[in-house]
Amino acid sequence: MTTPLACVVGWPVKHSRSPVIHRYWLKELGIEGDYVLKPVEPDAIAGFFADFASSGFVGCNVTVPHKEAAFAAVAEMDEAARAIGALNTIWMEDGKLVGANTDAPGFLASLDQEAPGWDAHPGPAVVLGAGGAAKAIVFALRSRGFAPVTIVNRTEKRAEQIARNLGGPIAAARFTALSGLLGDARVLVNTTTLGMDGQPPLDLDLGAMPGKSVISDLVYVPLETGLMKAAEARGLRAVGGLGMLLHQAVPGFAHWFGQTPTVTPELRTAVLETMGVVAPADAGAGTDAA
Repeated sequence: MTTPLACVVGWPVKHSRSPVIHRYWLKELGIEGDYVLKPVEPDAIAGFFADFASSGFVGCNVTVPHKEAAFAAVAEMDEAARAIGALNTIWMEDGKLVGANTDAPGFLASLDQEAPGWDAHPGPAVVLGAGGAAKAIVFALRSRGFAPVTIVNRTEKRAEQIARNLGGPIAAARFTALSGLLGDARVLVNTTTLGMDGQPPLDLDLGAMPGKSVISDLVYVPLETGLMKAAEARGLRAVGGLGMLLHQAVPGFAHWFGQTPTVTPELRTAVLETMGVVAPADAGAGTDAA
């Protein structure tokens, strides 16, 4: 039996933390296998997927700019990928390429772990941004009963497109309407790059938000963003983006290597060390997230 080999495919791809995550689990679980970087130029990606069965890989993660090509290449996909219109995880099944979107379940698993009970009383939710990550987050929130979900974006047209594609009680609004939406929001999720190192800050007045609201920021560099600090100062639970990065990797590993791994504080520390970040003593525990 050959040693299973998986990869992350993109162009460029050297920035990916995925090999750190999967190699950690392979070592922890005592599995003979490996996970590598696979840079593929855009002109060659269609051929890469067409020949995947003979590539030697049991599966892969897909990152920019190849997600559309991956979506077109698979023979089957899960409900999340079909609804969101994007996938990030591929494996072989009965000789066919099968795809999944693990961002949505990764987001939910991160909040379940770091803010237990966050979805006990679902209600209105607000999602900042209208990119690919926003689609996954809206799908995830709707799956837990949150409604309405309002997508807030500088260009309202993009938010409206997501709302039409996903259907259900989803609304679109511009940033100028945000202050009027926060008073009822049980969950606020930032999917933009605002607040990331090297990007403009995300300055929001969270004073109107209900006391049991949860704030999620998909940014994980820095580990604690300005939005998270503002939430904590307001007494709200705040969850960063590193957890989503780790949890979205779980389903792929299970398909490729046959065991379901666990996201632990030790895994967090291993990933943070590659980023030059010292993990706090309680990293990954309590209410603190590619």
